[in-house]
Amino acid sequence: MAGVTRTPTGLTQGSTAPAGIGTSTLRPDGTLKVTGEFAYASDMWHEDMLWGHTLRSTVAHAEIVSLDTSEALATPGVYAVLTYDDLPTEVKHYGLEVQDTPVLADGRVRHHGEPVALVAADHPETARRAAAKIKVEYAELPVVTDEASATAEGAPLVHEHRTDHHAPHVPHPNIVHRQPIVRGDADAAAGRADVVVTGDYVFGMQDQAFLGPESGLAVPAEDGGVDLYVATQWLHADLRQIAPVLGLPEEKVRMTLSGVGGAFGGREDLSMQIHGCLLALRTGKPVKIVYNRFESFFGHVHRHPAKLHYEHGATKDGKLTHVRCRIVLDGGAYASSSPAVVGNAASLAVGPYVVDDVDIEALALYSNNPPCGAMRGFGAVQACFAYEAQMDKVAAELGMDPVEFRRINAMEQGSVMPTGQPVDSPAPVAELLRRVKALPLPPEQQWETTEGADIRALPGGLSNTTHGEDVVRGIGYAVGIKNVGFSEGFDDYSTARVRLEAAGGEPVVTVHTAMAEVGQGGVTVHAQIARTELGVQQVTIHPADTQVGSAGSTSASRQTYMTGGAVKHTCEAVREKVLQLGRERFGAYHPAWATAELLLEGGKVVTDGGEVLADLADVLGEEAVDLELEFRHRPTEPFDLRTGQGNGHVQYSFAAHRAVVEVDTALGLVKVVELACAQDVGKALNPLSVVGQIQGGTTQGLGVAVMEEILVDPETAKVRNPSFTDYLIPTILDTPTLPVDVLELADGAAPYGLRGVGEAPTLSSTPAVLAAIRDATGLELNKTPVRPEHLTGT
Repeated sequence: MAGVTRTPTGLTQGSTAPAGIGTSTLRPDGTLKVTGEFAYASDMWHEDMLWGHTLRSTVAHAEIVSLDTSEALATPGVYAVLTYDDLPTEVKHYGLEVQDTPVLADGRVRHHGEPVALVAADHPETARRAAAKIKVEYAELPVVTDEASATAEGAPLVHEHRTDHHAPHVPHPNIVHRQPIVRGDADAAAGRADVVVTGDYVFGMQDQAFLGPESGLAVPAEDGGVDLYVATQWLHADLRQIAPVLGLPEEKVRMTLSGVGGAFGGREDLSMQIHGCLLALRTGKPVKIVYNRFESFFGHVHRHPAKLHYEHGATKDGKLTHVRCRIVLDGGAYASSSPAVVGNAASLAVGPYVVDDVDIEALALYSNNPPCGAMRGFGAVQACFAYEAQMDKVAAELGMDPVEFRRINAMEQGSVMPTGQPVDSPAPVAELLRRVKALPLPPEQQWETTEGADIRALPGGLSNTTHGEDVVRGIGYAVGIKNVGFSEGFDDYSTARVRLEAAGGEPVVTVHTAMAEVGQGGVTVHAQIARTELGVQQVTIHPADTQVGSAGSTSASRQTYMTGGAVKHTCEAVREKVLQLGRERFGAYHPAWATAELLLEGGKVVTDGGEVLADLADVLGEEAVDLELEFRHRPTEPFDLRTGQGNGHVQYSFAAHRAVVEVDTALGLVKVVELACAQDVGKALNPLSVVGQIQGGTTQGLGVAVMEEILVDPETAKVRNPSFTDYLIPTILDTPTLPVDVLELADGAAPYGLRGVGEAPTLSSTPAVLAAIRDATGLELNKTPVRPEHLTGT
């Protein structure tokens, strides 16, 4: 793996521990997952448990005229049927930021698939059949499906009588949040431009498409509380929303993370959590809820579809003069994390380029479409698709190489964002572009073999649609910028509890956090950090639960930075206590205890010169050192609601892609041959996991480029394709070669100098593929995903 490394500052313990940071330690759950032995949330079982099922609306916008549950209740094996009227407290709504989502439909449904009633029965099929017997009479209402219908005079209000803190600052009640960013004078700068290029772009609704469906097991407790075992991304945010609805103090809602089969943002909002607890408390029995794939499409938020208008100006020597843009995101029926997505889309709308004069507007709509919220890339993905298409168009207008044009305008450390925030850590945009362009290209006509064409390597693959005729190659480039961590003044922190003790004559560490392991490899990294900081090989990772302080969400590329930072911070404090204990017990025997720099290595206390002073187990004796501490990154601040100025982000990450595609122009079929990535990761704590994250994010970007889109009927707002039969995701046969070049330029403000990894490759992979298809076909292609009819005109 090629790379440049700068040594991070502030390391207090050697980083060469066996299986410590910087090594490709294997994941403890890896073998179990690939052999099918890993226990996911859907595998949980409890004696005497019931099965829960959710009845969902069949229309997108309607008043509920009547709701009859009598037949369902009379079904043998049914223990409970619950509706909105059965909710136990006055708190009947929840939400990550805005509490606008009803636990069950509150006399009105606002999107297709909204939960209306719950059933608990002794068998999942009994629960499903009983739910089908519930009679719901709807009086359908006009649907809001786009900006025109949302803001028209007399438009139906998706939410009447809004009281959230965004409401006073938006021009229409059907706008969730609006964020302008104005810097410099875009009008005056446009007058200095030699070329001005505009474009309109459409980004489709993408699903997270995690393979493990929403699932959980709620178990009523003797103290009147409930124990919930669930697949989620953020245990403590779930807890904060669940407890008030149940009418319980938070300490009586005990949550434990169960096996998570992927997340990508789709588990940040609640799904079955409150429903399972309500049924368990009503029946006095454990209740398990597992969504099937059809229900999963309705059970979580999706990536916001977007319409984007951009204007770029440039001088004839290739310097950008100004950017104007307007980004309209469809948030669907409920707010979810739309306000934060708007902030990201606006603040990152220009991309990783230096532009002094900008006029940006981003907003999210309320509509009767499916709710949208967090997904990997979080607002930056949609913007990157549009601004990178614009960069290619401006380069073409100037007659410049598109990579050279990007290099001329690339930001670097010290550049200033459109929000006025300086970029105070490495921003190697030009270097990433240079590296990805320098990688060797795959051979031309790579499908040719000594025995003729290998159809698997051609567009259309095993369908045998071509042997190379009408196939043309294209190459495209893109680069993106993504923030890391929670932004805009959010109190972003993580907690870690670390216990060091001697067991059987050997030092042992236990690390306890509430971090949701959703597949990113955090449990591996936490053990690596503990080994590095405490010099101990035996590290146990305690199951994540709410019996320890919050670790925040497994999102925003933040967990290694934040919870990894908390583990490092707590280990450092444990180490200091251990060394103080050693000084008290053994200081009289050797002057180095008082004068030398001391480290913990190989289960021993050693000087920085390598002299062994004591076995760690002897220092500890019968005593355990047990600390729980919080870790915070440096503070951020909200963006000004009028100008968008402010130091809103804590860190930025950068990735660049080169896509090589082959297109059958007669049939409109695309084969992505290679999708290479160069990314700065600051410090690769686990190099193998880093490459895996980059390749995974790249593949999700590929999916939305050429196949993934939730289709919503514009007349009825009903979802057309809620299945993996009709919603396509890349398989191994669709996934190209994914070369990765990792750059390591340390961010001195981050633990070990690391930089969040997981999201940046999802940004630039999509526009790189689109650019390559444009290069092959000469078509403009301003919408994702690219479909055959877009290429053939049929």
